[in-house]
Amino acid sequence: MDNEAPFPLNPVDIRLLELQDKIRDFFNWKLVDDYLSANHLLATVEKTSVNLWTRQNRAITLGRLITELTLNKPKITVIGAAVEVDELSRSLEKPGKIVAADGAVGIFSNLPKNLNQVAWSRLSCIVSDGDGGMGTELAFDKKIPFILHSHGDNRKDWTNLIEKGTKMPTQPELVLTHQTPQVIEGMHNPGGFTDGDRALCFLLSLGVKKSQLEIIGTRTDLVGEWSGKTNPKTKLKKLKWMERVLQILDIKL
Repeated sequence: MDNEAPFPLNPVDIRLLELQDKIRDFFNWKLVDDYLSANHLLATVEKTSVNLWTRQNRAITLGRLITELTLNKPKITVIGAAVEVDELSRSLEKPGKIVAADGAVGIFSNLPKNLNQVAWSRLSCIVSDGDGGMGTELAFDKKIPFILHSHGDNRKDWTNLIEKGTKMPTQPELVLTHQTPQVIEGMHNPGGFTDGDRALCFLLSLGVKKSQLEIIGTRTDLVGEWSGKTNPKTKLKKLKWMERVLQILDIKL
C-alpha cells in the first residue's frame, strides 16, 4: 500500500462537518451512500495502473499545490458557475492563480484567444464532482489537476472521468475528497457542499489566507450558466446551504 498523505486536510472549522450532516438530513440523503461512493472512488483510482494516481503521488500533488498557492501569498481568483466574461477579463489583468469550481472553466472558451491562453496557464486546479459538462471535460483533457469529489449520487460521473483517464497517454493529477465524518485514508474532507464553497474550504484548509482570495461568479441567488446538469429548483436550495458554508467561513461575496 502506498504511503498516505502526511498532511490530511482538516476543515478550518468543525462546524463545516456538522453542516454536512444537516444537509444530508435536509435532502434525505443517506450517509452510507456518501461513504460507499467515497470508498469506491478510492479503490477504483488505486486499482488503476496510473502511476500519477498512486496514494504517494496524490500526496505529492497536494504538497505541490500547498506550495504553489501559499508560498509568497499569490492572489487566487476562485471562479464559480455564474462567472461572466467581463469580470474574469478584469481579474486576468492582475497576476495570480485561478481555482475553478467544476464547469466554470467553460467560460474560458468565451474569452478572446489571448486571454483564453492566459486563463488556462493560471489555472492551478479544478474542484469537481464530475458533473460540470463541457468545461469539466476540457479541463480533464488539458491535464488540469483535479480535486475530485465523491458523494452518494455521482458514481457515474467520477467513473466516466477515471475510465477516460486510464485511456489517455498522460493524465491529470488527482486529489480525492469526500463528505463523510469518517477518516478515509488517502482522501480528505475539508468541508463544503457545492463545488463553489468546497473550493473555498479546500483552499483555506491548504493554508491560503482569505486576503489572497478574489471570488467571482459565486452566487447564492441564481443558478449559474456553467452549473452543468442540474435541477434549477433543487440547485437553488443547495445554494442556500452554500450560503451557510460561507457564513461559517466568514466570507462575504
